[in-house]
Amino acid sequence: MSTRFEELSLHPALAAALAARGYETATAVQAAVIGADHERDLLVSSQTGSGKTVAFGAALTATLLGAQPKIAHGPAPVALVIVPTRELAVQVREELRWLLHGTGIRLASVTGGTPVYGDLKTLQRGVELLIGTPGRLVDLLRRSRLQLSALKVVVLDEADEMLDLGFREDLEALLQAAPAARRTLLLSATLPPEIRALAQRYQRAALPVDARAGRDGAAAHGSAAHDDIAYRAHLIAAHDRLAAVVNVLHADASARSIVFCTTREGVSEMHAALTARGFAATAISGERAQAERDRALEQLRRGEARVLVATNVAARGLHLPDVDLIVHADLPLNADSLIHRSGRTGRAGRKGAAVVLASVAERRKAERLLAAAHVKATWTPPPDAGAIAAAAQARFVDELVAAPAADDGDAAGALLARIEATLPAHEVARRLLARELTRLPSGERIHPVAIPAATPERHPQAGPRRPHADFAREGALFRINIGTKDRADPRWLLPLICRRGGVTRRDVGAIRIGPHETTFEIAGDAAADFALASAVPDPRAAHVHISRANAPQAFKDRGPRPAHAPHARPAHAPHAPHRPAAGPHRTKDGRSPPRRKPHPAR
Repeated sequence: MSTRFEELSLHPALAAALAARGYETATAVQAAVIGADHERDLLVSSQTGSGKTVAFGAALTATLLGAQPKIAHGPAPVALVIVPTRELAVQVREELRWLLHGTGIRLASVTGGTPVYGDLKTLQRGVELLIGTPGRLVDLLRRSRLQLSALKVVVLDEADEMLDLGFREDLEALLQAAPAARRTLLLSATLPPEIRALAQRYQRAALPVDARAGRDGAAAHGSAAHDDIAYRAHLIAAHDRLAAVVNVLHADASARSIVFCTTREGVSEMHAALTARGFAATAISGERAQAERDRALEQLRRGEARVLVATNVAARGLHLPDVDLIVHADLPLNADSLIHRSGRTGRAGRKGAAVVLASVAERRKAERLLAAAHVKATWTPPPDAGAIAAAAQARFVDELVAAPAADDGDAAGALLARIEATLPAHEVARRLLARELTRLPSGERIHPVAIPAATPERHPQAGPRRPHADFAREGALFRINIGTKDRADPRWLLPLICRRGGVTRRDVGAIRIGPHETTFEIAGDAAADFALASAVPDPRAAHVHISRANAPQAFKDRGPRPAHAPHARPAHAPHAPHRPAAGPHRTKDGRSPPRRKPHPAR
């Protein structure tokens, strides 16, 4: 039986925010978390796409405010939300911003890849709810600029992914620094032994909340919704993303479609490119005024536009029941985003399709997303120009045959008689068809990409670390241009390696830190994809380079094997607790630059 938000004990400001967004019925995880004792720790396991952000937003508000209408501002955060990635931090921040707007809570996010002085100013101004990634939070903590003594609630969102990316030591550092009397909410899609051990150590008699088998809300019918959505996955060359989007839209020209991009800039560029190619397209993103967004949606509803280009945040709460096709032009940030995006189609008994585009370097990440969302998709090339032309011809013939006869008197008969006197009927048809086909879309050029056969190993899941023997027998050796001169430490190198190469901690073997570079092992079945993914420059740390090492037997020839990552810690490169790590660059005279760069992994 469904639970309505009005039946739950919600803070009035949250109830008003949900009503303004048109949310009436709570999902299983929302009903369970909101209905739980506001003082108890919670160990929440829930399917992706279940609305966990609203759930823990309501829970932490109940703990912080109780019956108070507004929160009292203070010098230090009273709530901390820890998430695995920068992108998810931004998504959670924007979701909680509208949900908690009426409570007076000041919130902000701090993540790696951004200048640390911006975070320092944010903390100096004051914030009650802080959202951040583990590396940056630990960095601020060790600078003594982040005070955790006033914390009342700590939320670990996507805890299994944080452990999978090697953030265990950072999480433990943060949890140990927080007050023992805090309330701790741990949310995870899965509950492997490592998650249960973390909960047992850092939670107090946590109440288990398992909404994966619930019967209400998105968590319950998420799998059923998949039955109405046909998923396709296209492997593309890195520079063919726009061409692939164009061809996917041309292949189903009659569909009403939503194209999802990760950033506002991506939305603007994609919208401009599609409009230049003749698509009736409109766009919405967080930077656009509400009136402009409403106008774009109305164009789509009236049929004036057939394609909507949008970001994740801008598309939340959309009510567009007639969407036929979802195109993930950029990979979703996580499985939750994949489910949410794709759920814009396949509604009210209608069938829909969702297309995932991934470059060769992104394939492993895409496979993890699909597996985590319990979605099965066959990898195929995107439609090429020939397929688009064939589809357009077939569509034209179908429309011609199905067109009703026109009542034009004797005009058509006289015209046919005149034509037949000079040309055979089949030649007339051939010439008319050729003329019409020149006006139809022909598609963009797609560069061929070899699609390897799927194997069980190509669907990496969180699990126990591989034995040392696996890396010694089949592993590949890579190097990164960070060493002891940069205060390198496996504690933050491991998450950096995982993020850059699209792998998990179980794919990373021993890490050996040298004076000027670090070498590390990657599992043999992941090495080829890792090499492709890690070779793509990261704008957040453009000075960090990863490449294959020349000597594959280097580890065996250098004496004893170091401890397995992430536990290896070089005795000759202690971590400076209150100083930011320097980047690998130096000035021409060999001296350090006057201003240190923010740490690449934070």
